[in-house]
Amino acid sequence: MMKKKRTQNKKNKQSNFSKLSIFQNNKYKFKKSCPLSIKGAPTINYKNIKLLKKYISENGKILPSRITNVCQKKQRELSLSIKRARNLALI
Repeated sequence: MMKKKRTQNKKNKQSNFSKLSIFQNNKYKFKKSCPLSIKGAPTINYKNIKLLKKYISENGKILPSRITNVCQKKQRELSLSIKRARNLALI
């Protein structure tokens, strides 16, 4: 009897494992809109230090777009203006 229970447990573990998948689609996952692309958003400029500091970490590194939800085009503009501000010692 003990052997039968062990084989049944193995089957249950395998079936539970097959149900879980890393690549399953999440129904509730959605992409947030870019905060710099909406109407009324501030323009990206190297002189706008208040805006640029929101997208820089405490160590002075530029935060990635996956964290800030900024679109690719605006991320490029941000990085360029942050680098300009650094070069002029504004940040």
